[in-house]
Amino acid sequence: MIALAAAAALGASTTTSVAQAHEVPAAAAADRVLRVYTNNIENLVHNNTDGSCTRISGSDHLASMLVDDNGATGTSGVRAPDLLIVQQVRGTGQATAYADQLSAKFGYPAGTYKAIVAWDDPEEWGGSHNCDQQALGDLKKRQTNGIVYNTRTLSLAAGDISKYWSAGWLKPGTPYTGGAGCTLYKPPSNDAGAAYTHKWKRTSAIAARFTIRASGTTVFAATMHLPEQNGANACAGAGDTGIAKSGISLGADATSLMNASTIRVLGIDANRANIASTTLGGFGMTGYGAKATMGSRKIDYLFVKGAVQPSSIGHTVSSTRSNHLALYGFIAF
Repeated sequence: MIALAAAAALGASTTTSVAQAHEVPAAAAADRVLRVYTNNIENLVHNNTDGSCTRISGSDHLASMLVDDNGATGTSGVRAPDLLIVQQVRGTGQATAYADQLSAKFGYPAGTYKAIVAWDDPEEWGGSHNCDQQALGDLKKRQTNGIVYNTRTLSLAAGDISKYWSAGWLKPGTPYTGGAGCTLYKPPSNDAGAAYTHKWKRTSAIAARFTIRASGTTVFAATMHLPEQNGANACAGAGDTGIAKSGISLGADATSLMNASTIRVLGIDANRANIASTTLGGFGMTGYGAKATMGSRKIDYLFVKGAVQPSSIGHTVSSTRSNHLALYGFIAF
C-alpha cells in the first residue's frame, strides 16, 4: 500500500534524455560532497506563541534552512542540496511544488528536484492543530513523509524505493512495561473516534537507495515521523521498544536497501527527547546535532554513515522557519 510520488516521473528520470538534461556539471562532480538536510516542515504552517499561525512559502522555508560550509544562511556560498528528508508534508502536490521551488531557487528547470512520498494524498485526520485560524489549522490535517532529491547529482531506480512500514505506539490508558502493550500504529490500532481514523498515516515511513552520478556511490535515505506517544513510551511494534529502546525501527525492505548502500542517512521526528547519537551504531550510523530542535526539547535527529564535515553551528539551523529546527550533514564521498 505504498503511494509513490510521481512514480512515472521516477521512471522518466532514468531515461537517456533526462539524464542528458541533468548532466552533472564539472564543478559539482569535483565537489565530491553530498549535502543532506532533514526537517519536519509542519505542512509549511508555523505556530506562533500567541496562538496564531503563519503560512510559510517553500522558498522562504528553504532560504531559512539551507546553509553554506560555515553554517550561514543567505550567502553566495549556499550550494544546491542533494537530499531533503522531510516530515509532515500534505502529499504529492505540496511535495512537488516544494521541489519545484527548490529547483527555481538554484536556477534549474522545474522537475530537476523530484519527490517521493509515503502517501500521495492522505486522508484528513481531526483534532486541534493549535491555530486560531481554522483554515491554517486545516492545512495540517493531511500529513505524510517524503524525500526530495536532486536529479542532477542523484539517480533513483523505481525498484529502489521501499514499501512503507508502520511505527509503533501505545494507546492512551494501555499498561506499559518494557514494550508490553505496544502495537503497530495502523488499523485497527488507530486512535479512537472517526475523526482520527487516518491519523496513523502520518507516521508511515519511506526509504530509497540512490546512486551518486559522479561516482556510482550508493546512498540510503529514510524519513520517519513517530507518534506523540513515543515520547513517554518507546514503541516500535508489538511488544517492541525499538532499536536501543528508542522507538525507532526499520522495515525489512528498507533494511535491505540500507545494507546495500555505502552512505546511509536517516532523518526522523521521533517525538522522543534525547535519543543517543550512538543509537544506530549497529548500522554504522552516528547522530549529528545535539541542540534542542522544538522549543526546549531535542526530538529531531539526523543519523549518518559517512564522512560528515564538521559544523560550526552543531549541524542545527536555528533560523529554520518551522516549528522544528532543520539538521544537516555535508558528507564527503
